[in-house]
Amino acid sequence: MRRWQGDSIYFGGDYNPEQWPEETWSEDVDLMRQAGVNLVSVGIFSWALLEPTQGRFEFGWLDRVLDLLHDGGIQVDLATATASPPPWLTRAHPETLPRRADGAILWPGGRQAYCPSSPVFRERSLELVRAVASRYAEHPAVVMWHISNELGCHNAHCYCDVSAEAFRGWLRERYGDLNRLNDAWGTAFWSQRYGDWAEINPPRAALAFANPTQQLDFLRFSSDELRAQLRAEREVLKTLVGQPITTNFMIGMGVKHMDYQSWASDVDLVSNDHYLTAADPQAHLGLALAADHTRGVAGGDPWLLMEHSTSAVQWQPRNVAKLPGQLRRNSLAHVARGADGVLFFQWRASRAGAEKFHSALVPHAGPDTKVFREVCQLGADLKALAEVRGSRVDADVAILFDWEAWWGVELDSHPSVDVTYADRLNALYGSLWRAGVTADIVHPSTDLSGYRLVLVPTLYLVRDADVDALHAYVAAGGTAAITYFSGIVDADDHIRLGGYPGAFRELLGVRTEEFFPLREGEQVHLDDGSTADVWTEWVHPDGAEVLASYTDGPLPGVPALTRHRVGDGAAWYVGTRLDEPATDRLVARLLAEAGVRPAVSAPSGVEVVRRRDGDRTWLFAINHTDTEVRLPAHGVELLTGGHCAGELALPAGEVAVVREDRT
Repeated sequence: MRRWQGDSIYFGGDYNPEQWPEETWSEDVDLMRQAGVNLVSVGIFSWALLEPTQGRFEFGWLDRVLDLLHDGGIQVDLATATASPPPWLTRAHPETLPRRADGAILWPGGRQAYCPSSPVFRERSLELVRAVASRYAEHPAVVMWHISNELGCHNAHCYCDVSAEAFRGWLRERYGDLNRLNDAWGTAFWSQRYGDWAEINPPRAALAFANPTQQLDFLRFSSDELRAQLRAEREVLKTLVGQPITTNFMIGMGVKHMDYQSWASDVDLVSNDHYLTAADPQAHLGLALAADHTRGVAGGDPWLLMEHSTSAVQWQPRNVAKLPGQLRRNSLAHVARGADGVLFFQWRASRAGAEKFHSALVPHAGPDTKVFREVCQLGADLKALAEVRGSRVDADVAILFDWEAWWGVELDSHPSVDVTYADRLNALYGSLWRAGVTADIVHPSTDLSGYRLVLVPTLYLVRDADVDALHAYVAAGGTAAITYFSGIVDADDHIRLGGYPGAFRELLGVRTEEFFPLREGEQVHLDDGSTADVWTEWVHPDGAEVLASYTDGPLPGVPALTRHRVGDGAAWYVGTRLDEPATDRLVARLLAEAGVRPAVSAPSGVEVVRRRDGDRTWLFAINHTDTEVRLPAHGVELLTGGHCAGELALPAGEVAVVREDRT
């Protein structure tokens, strides 16, 4: 891995000077210096300008931009510019265009109009990477390389004939022979057995439910094809440049089709884009979850927030503007949870194009605006926090997350459409957030020995090795809680026979003989006072202690919540969808049993996170409420220069960062 160097927190955003007259560029640099910007991403969607016709490159404008930025002390994250093919490429090679499952061609006019399996696109994109890297490898402004942009955001799946042939090749490598594939796909069902590789296609539009393992493998293949583009561009860069290489993931935005855990080893630093859901009044919880998940993908290391918004976006049904102070709170919440850089889309709001109503650091109204004043304040804040860079986040709780389990649990023909992957993840995470407890969101194969508590929401698909690791963690003294519809299938999406929850029966000390999903709007009650909906199941204790049972619904008297002592630890099973108060009570019990405490005791609505570097610690406190709060704190308050002698007064909507006393 190439070192991510520097002694300050990165601050800036996407800079698209090609959208503006050249006389604007000097003003941009002056405003960047005024705001404290020290890093901009350049050239992300510039392929058509850099290579206006095949093989003819025009770098003059980019030369001038990079020189100007360097003279102004602004560093550059230079893109490979492969994010979207130019019109000349798709006109000359229409076979590169992606197709939907129903065969419809997705035409140019937006972005990312290419099939990820296209050899023509791969060849032409790598020629561009080679040309750009050869020219700017030694440019003093360039400190980082940015591969493509949000790979798979619009073209995660392509069902064309090129993709079909690539899919067959991927299947040959995975299974080796057709007998193994037929067994994995269960093709004895519905007369689907294959006798020749050429008979296999992607799961295109069909008359009934497509084979579920075929669907699952196509999702795996599609993620791998996009990863192959990432790796191909990286290999070209590695031979020509010495700076670190990254690409922007989209963790926490509901984008589910890229397995970023498998991609993480292909970049020198993990970068992420995150945008709030404007309609969600609790969007700051989703922000925190996304940041913790990004840190988990980064293996606990600091990461880079490559994109977020200063205010409204343009792509949601109702694009709500951020209120005063929200820009700062959002940005510093990412830093609290491990980001060592805060970048935005984009520097100057576009005057034309599909994103012209997307907010920017410099709005349409110019620098004499709320947004730009807050941008300048944030720049000063991040400068004051430079010493935090490189530190890691304290977390005693892990939440297990697997993209393949997400894909599997949301396939069709399942017991209830109301069972979704994000539901219990968000619920458990929300309870931790309200309790002031930070969690790492990690893959099931992660070493769990450093955690006091492990939560396992809806891990429908799980591998034997990960089951064994969780069992060993609990036996060694850990506490784990597993929710319903977990452990149900193996990696081929085959049911684990003998009773649910399949892979976790022994660990949990229970056996479920039948699922009893509930009707829409139906509720059940438990004898501990809890209310639940969506899901119940006929659980038989097999060594587990019953903590709560149903009092009504289809299964009165049947256990809903159990606890099983295993070695020196305990495994809890949550067999129903508890409502928020019940989930909060459950998480409080789990935290108490595991001995997990928050960073400091804080009132509801106040986010508190601790970063650590050796024996130095920093306490981040973010007040999401409309009243002043007081927190226990000892040390120097970095954002104001004040001192905390046992107590920190935090006004409504404000953020403080305290360098804590070493004692």
